[in-house]
Amino acid sequence: MKQVAVDDTEDVSLDLGNEEDLVLRKAQIRHPLATFFHLFFRIGAIVVYLFCDWFSKSFVTCFVTILLLLSFDFWSVKNVTGRLLVGLRWWNQIDEDGKSHWIFEAKKVLPNHSTSTEVEARIFWLGLIICPMIWTIFFFSTLFSLKLKWLALVIAGISLQSANLYGYIHCKTGGQQNVGKVASRFLSQQLFQRTEILKT
Repeated sequence: MKQVAVDDTEDVSLDLGNEEDLVLRKAQIRHPLATFFHLFFRIGAIVVYLFCDWFSKSFVTCFVTILLLLSFDFWSVKNVTGRLLVGLRWWNQIDEDGKSHWIFEAKKVLPNHSTSTEVEARIFWLGLIICPMIWTIFFFSTLFSLKLKWLALVIAGISLQSANLYGYIHCKTGGQQNVGKVASRFLSQQLFQRTEILKT
């Protein structure tokens, strides 16, 4: 049996990666403050809307408080949390000719580097999708209960939160494609897959 001599002086590099990258990959939430404020303003507006009679008897005070919370939510989601939590951003730019251009960007992710954790991405998208649905329910309940003085506020809630949802869906789909086309393509693929399953 032959023994192979090993040179102890040889420098062997182990590709373990950067220790900071390993810690960041294991982290559940990298941006706790951004995650908190992503949910705080939108949930705060819903809670104040539901229980505003307990806080104040003044319609104007409740209206202004909810509108401020919705505005803070729109600004923070559009300018901060979307960029930090999922690496997406959108904005409007006016060129020299006065034409308006909507720009939708997604951060390019390098291999082995992610902009966010899965938990942050789930929190971002769930908050972005569920809250406009809640405001839509408020719209119908306000309409059917004939509390028409709240209708303008509910429409503002739907508009602000749906605008962010629409912008981030454009960012996620690449910004160049029509969201309707992407949704119809997805639905047709799902229907095709289900019909194939039923045939077998």
